[in-house]
Amino acid sequence: MVRNDVVERLVANGALGIIRIQTAQDLIAIAKALYEGGLSCLEITMNTPGALRAIEAAQEELPTVLMGAGTVLDAVTARQAILAGAKFLVTPTVKLDVLEVAHRYGVPAIIGAMTPTEILTAWEAGAAMVKVFPASVLGPKYIQEVHGPLPQIPLVPTGGVTAENTPDFIKAGAALVCVGSWLVDKKAVTEGRFAVLTERARLLVEAVRKARESLAAK
Repeated sequence: MVRNDVVERLVANGALGIIRIQTAQDLIAIAKALYEGGLSCLEITMNTPGALRAIEAAQEELPTVLMGAGTVLDAVTARQAILAGAKFLVTPTVKLDVLEVAHRYGVPAIIGAMTPTEILTAWEAGAAMVKVFPASVLGPKYIQEVHGPLPQIPLVPTGGVTAENTPDFIKAGAALVCVGSWLVDKKAVTEGRFAVLTERARLLVEAVRKARESLAAK
């Protein structure tokens, strides 16, 4: 899958599920549960134990899922993730060495930023999209305000995003949303109630769909 195809699929789906947990044993079960709820774009964070093995396993067990690597903090990790099968990379901050590796392998990188200067710097350096973090602090209004002078940059709010506030972010101009802690409820995972994750994925996908339909109707 070429770089542009990955980006187009991410935007088309409108939501990216973030898997960040403390133990590796449930990673595939979590990915399956989210996929059953309609999420076909997922990222496993590199600070999760066994993340690289999980990315490899997910490619085999869930071949139709677009799997990426998140919390990529350096070039070495970026390369390891790509070789493990990650189709895209996500960083929490402006990491130009990660972006360089992504370019070398033809993999899109979603680079994390907060200020307009960081956002533009990441975009001009070649980021496929820019992750606006922490969205829980900045809010949808911030996305709208930044989108005004920088409409060419696909913004991806991350941090504190839920199915409830997703419509506000989409209507503010977000290309897609990244959802983690609300989606992958740690208590539900610990208790083996993966159906909770499936239902939350369904709610998230539905929220994106309705928000986009509302925009299209205007």
